[in-house]
Amino acid sequence: MEATGQSMQVDLGHWVLRLIALIIDSIILSIVAWIILAIGALGFLVTDGLAFWAFGGFWLLFLLLEGAFAVLYFLVLDVSWGGTLGKRVLGLRVQTVNGARINYSQSFIRNISKIFPLFLLLDWLIGIATPGDRRQKYSDRMAGTVVVQVNQAFASVAPPPPPAPSQ
Repeated sequence: MEATGQSMQVDLGHWVLRLIALIIDSIILSIVAWIILAIGALGFLVTDGLAFWAFGGFWLLFLLLEGAFAVLYFLVLDVSWGGTLGKRVLGLRVQTVNGARINYSQSFIRNISKIFPLFLLLDWLIGIATPGDRRQKYSDRMAGTVVVQVNQAFASVAPPPPPAPSQ
């Protein structure tokens, strides 16, 4: 069954690649957030801010910090490189539905759901469950963007063919 020219079948392989790319990017973001939090924790401990940490402030600060970094990381790399490190490793690229590079406003719209993991999950689920291009999460549809496969994931670069013999 077709709806507005788009297949109603979900491409599970596409979403698995996007999930793996997200995991790679999340590891990178977590390392940066932990380093900054460790430095900040020293300041709180020196100023007797132990009560802040005891009442869960540490985890709240960590989630907020990582969410803000995530939006900034995805925003800048999607515009400048066409994708994050995770997407590039897996051969994915973010572009407009017409195949052009995205701009900062489109990148912000498509990445704002990454500020909190539950928002991103809802974004993916709504994108999969509603009619339209099955490669798009809901915020991709709002921004007019799509993630496409540009080369095979984990593929090595093939050597150039040998030169033709001269006569």
